[in-house]
Amino acid sequence: MRLAVGGDLSGLPLKGPVINFLESHGHDVTDFGTHEGVEVDFPDITQTVCDEIRSGNIDRAVLVCGTGVGACIAANKIPGIRAALCHDIYSAHQCVEHDDVNVLCLGAQIVGNKLVEEILLAFVNATFSTEEHFRRRVAKLADMEKRAASEFSG
Repeated sequence: MRLAVGGDLSGLPLKGPVINFLESHGHDVTDFGTHEGVEVDFPDITQTVCDEIRSGNIDRAVLVCGTGVGACIAANKIPGIRAALCHDIYSAHQCVEHDDVNVLCLGAQIVGNKLVEEILLAFVNATFSTEEHFRRRVAKLADMEKRAASEFSG
């Protein structure tokens, strides 16, 4: 799977282990920063990572900040992005299976290296359900995005 990983300085301690673990499991990972000593605001790194998903260059992404909350809020502002904050294994696979989530948000101050490995495996190994009710609900989310965009564009 083609994955993007990004985070702010608060996420930096967990970002490296996330990348190393994903690569060790055969995924093609692109690191969009931040890097040691380079300050970046989480909305900026989130926009960069999510643009890669929207362009089709990346399949899914992992964003790491202090709690994961800010990155999740920022990602969910971007059309076509469905981000979930997951600090447990069940949510990490269920969000993909039921809601077709394409961005996993993590808090470096919340989860440790061992738990994050299990969360990452659950996220990348999950697939969106073919059950009609889940597909219908995700289609409704896309309709909500379109309605909101049209209401505020004119």
